[in-house]
Amino acid sequence: YKKLNNIFGWVSFAIALIVYTLTLEPTASWWDCGEYIATAYKLQVGHPPGAPLFQMAGRFFSLFAFVDTSQVALMINFMSGLVSAFTSLFLFWTITRLAIKLVKAEGDMTKGQMWVVLGSGLVGALTYTFTDSFWFSAVEGEVYAMSSFFTAVVFWAILKWEEAADQKHSIRWIVFIAYLVGLSIGVHLLNLLAIPAI
Repeated sequence: YKKLNNIFGWVSFAIALIVYTLTLEPTASWWDCGEYIATAYKLQVGHPPGAPLFQMAGRFFSLFAFVDTSQVALMINFMSGLVSAFTSLFLFWTITRLAIKLVKAEGDMTKGQMWVVLGSGLVGALTYTFTDSFWFSAVEGEVYAMSSFFTAVVFWAILKWEEAADQKHSIRWIVFIAYLVGLSIGVHLLNLLAIPAI
């Protein structure tokens, strides 16, 4: 199961990345994206409350345009597509972890239960991949794609911590979650909504 869970998770990532890469905005959209792309490229300050981590990551991705400044927006838009594909990956793993709790009684999981868990993860992750608002965020240089990524990783880490809560070094998951929430504030405040779920 563990091997198939990893394989199917990366399949959902690959599907999302291919779709988002093929449908990327080639330049800035007609709203905040232009501001975020320009401020990331020049490492300037955007509108309040700011998004310093997004700006730094955007600057890094803008370097892949090399000397062709006409490709800067495309590279920053690709960053959103990449983190959105990772969001689908972590969403898959979150769904399968929750599905196991529903189908698995005491003892080992049956083959049929395993396919139900993997199928539900794939259907859920790909459904979210192709939802209208998430797809729009995934193909343009806006903070919402990266914010969704941090929320997905934090929620996945919460479930990993729950699984290891009785172990000696389980506090590392709490530290990891706190670190991610801290980083996510440098993108968007949405991730604070994951704290009550802990």
